[in-house]
Amino acid sequence: MLIVCFLLLLAYLSGSVSGSLTLGRLRGVDIRTQGSGNAGGTNAFRTQGAKFALGVVLIDIGKGALAAWLALRFAPVEGVLPVRMVAWLAVLAAALGHVWPLWHGFRGGKGVGTLLGGVAVLWPVALLPLFLVWVCVLVASGYVGLASIIATACLLPLAVWLRADVATQAFAAVAALLVLFTHRANVQRLRAGTESRFERVRFWRRRA
Repeated sequence: MLIVCFLLLLAYLSGSVSGSLTLGRLRGVDIRTQGSGNAGGTNAFRTQGAKFALGVVLIDIGKGALAAWLALRFAPVEGVLPVRMVAWLAVLAAALGHVWPLWHGFRGGKGVGTLLGGVAVLWPVALLPLFLVWVCVLVASGYVGLASIIATACLLPLAVWLRADVATQAFAAVAALLVLFTHRANVQRLRAGTESRFERVRFWRRRA
């Protein structure tokens, strides 16, 4: 259990390295003071541009992927918990670090990219369905937050349908709840009709 605890702590600490805030310091900006105030890829794109946002996304996805890989590599095979469960827990720990980063005053992003990085390592077959759902919702609605919520919510039905192991199903449920929680402000703005929308991606609306 000592090794497992160390891996989870390491995952949280690495997850606490926020891509947007780290790159923002190099640029002399704190994106939490701009746009929506969120330290995530969407706000980075809106306030700092595509190149900056790409760097943010790569760092945030990489944190989840690294946490999963380290757990798979170093978690004890004969430990109390199965290696795959430890890996999923490490991904969640990295996502928690991203949302509540120790190095940045516990004010971070929403965790979607970090969760995605873990899925890419531990359950890559889920990437294409999730991406298709995300794109369809985004193009239909123009809301990035709504697309993220719905795509993540599809993780559990997909895990059940594909008969994934218990650890994967448990992760899917927790990840969906975490993303819904971190997007609670988006949900409130959607209900109030004040949520920001990417009109440029709504191709069908523009053609109409």
